[in-house]
Amino acid sequence: MPGIIGKKIGMTRIFDDAGNAVPVTVVEAGPCPVVQVKTDERDGYRAVQLGFGQKKEKRTTRPEAGHAARIGLEAAPVVLREFPVADGEELEEGQEITVETFEIGDIVKVSGTSKGRGFQGVVKRHGFAGRPGSHGHPMSRTPGSMGPGTDPSRVIKGKKLPGQMGNTRTTVRNLEIMKVDPERNLLFVKGGLPGSRHSYVFISK
Repeated sequence: MPGIIGKKIGMTRIFDDAGNAVPVTVVEAGPCPVVQVKTDERDGYRAVQLGFGQKKEKRTTRPEAGHAARIGLEAAPVVLREFPVADGEELEEGQEITVETFEIGDIVKVSGTSKGRGFQGVVKRHGFAGRPGSHGHPMSRTPGSMGPGTDPSRVIKGKKLPGQMGNTRTTVRNLEIMKVDPERNLLFVKGGLPGSRHSYVFISK
C-alpha cells in the first residue's frame, strides 16, 4: 500500500483498553483514486499518483480536467501526490485507496506543511536562553555576541539567527494508528501532525 492523502480535522482524545487517555489527531483520509501509474519502462521509476477531493469546475484548468476524465473522474482532484510503489505491488488506474488499508497499531509517517510563524527571534525560533532576566535588562531576547574575533572576523554561515519560522515541509515519523473509521473515512493518529486545521497531510507506512 503506497499511502493516502488526507485533510487534518483537529485533535481530540480517545481511551485505550486500560483506560488511559491518548491524544490523537483526526484525519479525513481518502478515498483517493489512482489517477496515474508510473512504470519503469515508460517513466524510469515505479510510483502511483493519487488524488484527493474535488475541484470546482470554474477553478479547474483544461489539462487538469482532461487528466481526471482520462480515468473516468467527474471532477479534477484538489490535491495530486505521487507515492513510491514497492516491488510486486500492482495498482490500476481508477482504483481507490481507502482508510481500510490501515489497521490499528500500524506505524506511519506523516508529511505536511507546518504552521507559518512569520519572522521570529532566536528565543522562539531556536530556543536560546536570552540575556539575564533580572534587573530590567534592556535587550533580554537578543542573541548576543556571536562572531569570532580576528580570524575569520565574520559570522559563520549556518549560524542560528532570527528569520522566517515555520511554513516548511515537515515529516513526523513513528506515529501509531489508534483507530480506523471506514464509514466516515477517518484515521485517528496518535500525537500531533504538522499543519493547521484543514491542511493536507500525506500518510504512508
